Amino acid sequence: MGLEDYLRERKAHKDLLVMTHVVCGYPSFEDNWAELEVMAEFGVDIVELQFPFSEPSADGPMFVRANELALKRGVTPADCFAFMKKVADHFPFKVLMMGYYNTAFKMGAETFLTRLREAGGCGYILPDLPVDEARELHSLSAQYGLDPVLLMTPTSTDRSLEKLGAAARGMIYAVARKGVTGSKTDMGDDLDQFLARCRRHTNLPIGVGFGVSTRQDIDFLRGRADMVIIGTAALRAWEEGGVEGLRSFFRDLGI
Repeated sequence: MGLEDYLRERKAHKDLLVMTHVVCGYPSFEDNWAELEVMAEFGVDIVELQFPFSEPSADGPMFVRANELALKRGVTPADCFAFMKKVADHFPFKVLMMGYYNTAFKMGAETFLTRLREAGGCGYILPDLPVDEARELHSLSAQYGLDPVLLMTPTSTDRSLEKLGAAARGMIYAVARKGVTGSKTDMGDDLDQFLARCRRHTNLPIGVGFGVSTRQDIDFLRGRADMVIIGTAALRAWEEGGVEGLRSFFRDLGI
């Protein structure tokens, strides 16, 4: 089942879906597995497995540090694909590859897509790859049954949103505010208006990320988005409290 159909099926039974984020190999793959077990316990619908990269331009300080430390430990794309395969075979949620275009470019599009499909991924997020430069990769992705998840941002023009909506598959990642991940986002009229703009340019399920961290954020997004995307706040909960800290964090969100 493709990503879009999977999300629509899940949405028929839940008013708001949840996507989370794990940096492969940080603090360790064993820690990643424990995080994912908690996420599965709380019914997370999809997880981004981030392949560590030296210049994660869309990420805030916590994820930049996590990427750096994973690379220092020697984590490679091969390690990440192997881990993704274990995750996809074991857990009920879908798995996306999140990373940066250099990872795909260095191994070549067909090799990248072949390995991603064999690892059980349903698609990928490459936030530094402009849509106008992604046509070949997106065309090949359709042949491999993999979905390119694209980011719509508040600074995008309507023309850009139209292009993104036409090229995206599976779902849309709506970036709630300018900047990088990790900072608090003001859930208010500006976000409301931005999501309305996104809706005009896509029929795909829309997930909202960047700064989603509290039950109040979740409540605001019910009825406005199809999915919340939770990254930095979950990583912070893990670093501060391990398994029980992460479990308490998800419990407090009311998901």
